[in-house]
Amino acid sequence: MSLKEFSDALPDYAKDIRLNLGSLLGDQTLGDQRKYGLLLSCAHGSGYKPIVDAAEAECVPHLSEEAANAARAAAAVMAMNNVYYRFVHLSSNKEYGQMPAKLRMNVIGSPGIEKVDFELFSLAVSAMNGCGLCIDSHEKVLRQHNIGTDIIQSAARVGAVIKAAATVHATAV
Repeated sequence: MSLKEFSDALPDYAKDIRLNLGSLLGDQTLGDQRKYGLLLSCAHGSGYKPIVDAAEAECVPHLSEEAANAARAAAAVMAMNNVYYRFVHLSSNKEYGQMPAKLRMNVIGSPGIEKVDFELFSLAVSAMNGCGLCIDSHEKVLRQHNIGTDIIQSAARVGAVIKAAATVHATAV
């Protein structure tokens, strides 16, 4: 099943989600690696197997194996980091922010693709997971690499639409 077919299976009350997913699939402003990498990382970040399967079918033909693995890795490491760093951020005890995380996250330093694309994937998954500390960290790196706010907003938009599509599909099907 493609993402288009997945989208078509959404109920009528989620027409806006269908339209937004269609817009994302047709978007040509990000380039293939960023667009399909974002779709794949956000699908994996949703944790919803049917959208993961649809994204894999849709995206892998458009991505190198390195880019597909980096998208999957961004979702995996953000699943861990977003929980931990959201805890650090939300805890009233600021001592946790001064302590080493003691979590392996080597993929961030060596993702197998351009760091800026990996950071974009990580930002989108962090937005889905609601980790403000991670969002700020990834956005700062992206801005240091001269990535415009329009690209960063597009990444957040992908996360929002994929999360909504997964949520609606999981409860409607």
